[in-house]
Parts: sequence; C-alpha cells; structure tokens
Amino acid sequence: MGGIEINNDNKSSGGMSFCSVLTLIFIVLKLCGVIKWSWIWVLSPMWIGILVAIILVIIGVAIAYRGGAL
Repeated sequence: MGGIEINNDNKSSGGMSFCSVLTLIFIVLKLCGVIKWSWIWVLSPMWIGILVAIILVIIGVAIAYRGGAL
C-alpha cells in the first residue's frame, strides 16, 4: 500500500573482546592460585589494549595534521 516499512532488526554483537576474555581468564587463574603473577600483569590485557588504542589515535592525529600524507 505504499506505506513506510519498518525494520526492527536489533543486531548487536554483544560479545566480549579478546582482551576482555583474556583478562577474565587471568583473574580466575589468579584467584584460584594457579598463577602467582602481580595484579599489574593479571590486568595487563586491559591496559595494553587501552595503550594500543591511545597510540593509534596519536598516529591518526599526526597523519591528519600532516595533511594525510605518509
């Protein structure tokens, strides 16, 4: 009838990232006494992922500032 078509496909990934899964595994191993690492290293997948993201943003800003030329 020429009406408006509404699409209600709510597709979201909803999954955990690799870093999140790795962090969760390390926390469980630490709490169970399987590994004797410092908490800094147990939580390292989180801060390493954040550090990589920050570095990529800095590189992107530097490339944009130079006019997009590599």
